[in-house]
Amino acid sequence: MSERLFGTDGLRGRANTYPMTVDVALRLGLAAGMYFKRKPNCQNKVVIGKDTRLSGYMFESALTAGLCAAGMKVIMTGPLPTPAISFLTRSMRADFGVVISASHNPYMDNGIKFFDDEGFKLPDEKEDEIAAMVLDESYRWPYPADDKVGRATKIEDAGGRYIVYTKSCFPAGMNLTGLRIVVDCANGASYKVAPLALEELGAEVVRIGTNPNGTNINDNCGALHPETMAAKVREVRADLGIALDGDADRLIMADERGRVLDGDQLMAMCAQDLIQRGRLPGNTIVATAMSNLALEIFMQEQGGRLLRSKVGDRYVMEMMRREGVLFGGEQSGHLIFRRFSTTGDGLLAALQILRIVREKEKSLSEISGLLTLFPQKLLNVRVSRKVPFEEKPVIGQTVAKIEEALGNRGRVVLRYSGTENLCRIMVEAEDQDKVDQYSQDLADVIRREIG
Repeated sequence: MSERLFGTDGLRGRANTYPMTVDVALRLGLAAGMYFKRKPNCQNKVVIGKDTRLSGYMFESALTAGLCAAGMKVIMTGPLPTPAISFLTRSMRADFGVVISASHNPYMDNGIKFFDDEGFKLPDEKEDEIAAMVLDESYRWPYPADDKVGRATKIEDAGGRYIVYTKSCFPAGMNLTGLRIVVDCANGASYKVAPLALEELGAEVVRIGTNPNGTNINDNCGALHPETMAAKVREVRADLGIALDGDADRLIMADERGRVLDGDQLMAMCAQDLIQRGRLPGNTIVATAMSNLALEIFMQEQGGRLLRSKVGDRYVMEMMRREGVLFGGEQSGHLIFRRFSTTGDGLLAALQILRIVREKEKSLSEISGLLTLFPQKLLNVRVSRKVPFEEKPVIGQTVAKIEEALGNRGRVVLRYSGTENLCRIMVEAEDQDKVDQYSQDLADVIRREIG
């Protein structure tokens, strides 16, 4: 376990292994309920959603028990995308929202993350205040009176509300009639709502990854395995393909030729469109340290700039709010349109790109070839513990040596995973051989020093 209970995107880990156990979830429900009841004009209302993992049932029950014990009215949505819970938290005037999901992780993992009443993910300091109550075994819970405990209800039309919301972000009078679209929902939270939203707009939808069984989420499908979606595009001669991850806050696409487009390529399309329409203040976007250098160069060529945040769409949004930026995202496929949403939303982002396709009356391949990507190598090295890099001078010296050799035509990013005991290495340069060699050299050093 890391030093913080929460990682980059909430609490996450293997189900039935600390900290992802029902007793921690119960205490987390109590702590979150008590914490948010302190806010002025608290309505004692919380929205809970989940993805399709088998362990979602037990965590939903444990969290609900803790929240009801804290006096909260719990509104359960069942399986629904993470951005849908953000939206419903705002629209239902709830005090906060909870999502039970491990996003892109395999089914045996699960996680818990929170949204505030405005639909934004909680900053580190608020998560840590909640965590302090959970971890303090001697904490005395200020339980409400027996007639003030909460009750839990299920909202039956939650999916429909979210579909209406996403369609409202698509131009009135425009439809998708005549487009054949492959949609891969990763056997996850969007398995119902994503195909339905596109069909209601007139598209012919070819569905894959829409038969969840509790253990097949992200299993060789979805945004983590876009080759499955791309192959189906070629097979059925679709106009394009959409791949979402398990909680549907990421988007990866494929054009009609089956060429996969990652988050950086999608961001370039959207940024150019926003600049051309005069809807990108300062011609500025926010990406992370992992985004390809080609995106930064592209923004400069467009007369704009790219700001880089820490990895995680929560940190992208925090920088967007701080700098007054209206669009940002991650290479992994989180795209945030601040005009419409407070978090990454795969379906909403797909609709924005479909709008561009419709308005330009061109195929996706014709409008997407904006970046010449620099070769990039990503390696994960398992470590025994997350030692600060500055405590290992050899690591810093190796990074400095590589950066000196690359100059301003390459980069090295070294960071720890926020959810696992992994050191993530990224090396980027114009020459693939150098990328391969430098990334392996650095991985060897990490293994020797802290592996």
